[in-house]
This record gives sequence, structure tokens and C-alpha cells, in this order.
Amino acid sequence: MAISLAERTAQLDAEQRLLVKADRDIEEGWQRVRDQEDRLRELLAGRHDTYQAERLVSLLKQTLVEWERHRVLIAQRVEYLRQEVEAG
Repeated sequence: MAISLAERTAQLDAEQRLLVKADRDIEEGWQRVRDQEDRLRELLAGRHDTYQAERLVSLLKQTLVEWERHRVLIAQRVEYLRQEVEAG
């Protein structure tokens, strides 16, 4: 069953909103990493145990890598739908 142009356009709009959200979430995530790295430096300066803080930084970065991979998939879907809509 073929999808109508209106449905494709609606899908494109939805995916574009997801892409904007992904960009915002990723930027906010990197800010969280920077904030946690600041806290880590404070702990190091105070000669505190930093194991958990270091682990959190690592986990945050791993999560962001996955978010960025997901963002690529969303961007690819947006491009595909854009071409479908333009082809009409």
C-alpha cells in the first residue's frame, strides 16, 4: 500500500522535530559532561576519591555517543523523506 504525500509530509515534519530535539538533547548532554568534569576537578583538587565521578563522566560520554549515532539515523530518515516528498 502506497503512502500518500500528505502522510509522507507528516512523517517528515515529525522526524524533523525529532532531529531538533536530538540536537538539543545532545548539546545539553555535553553540558552535563562539562559540568561533571568540573566537579571531578574539584574533587581531585580536594584530594577526594574520584572513582564514581570518573565513572559517571565515562558513562555520560558513552551515552552521548549512542545519542549521536541515533541522531545520524534520524537525519538519514529526514533526508529520505525529504526526497520522497520532493518527488511528490
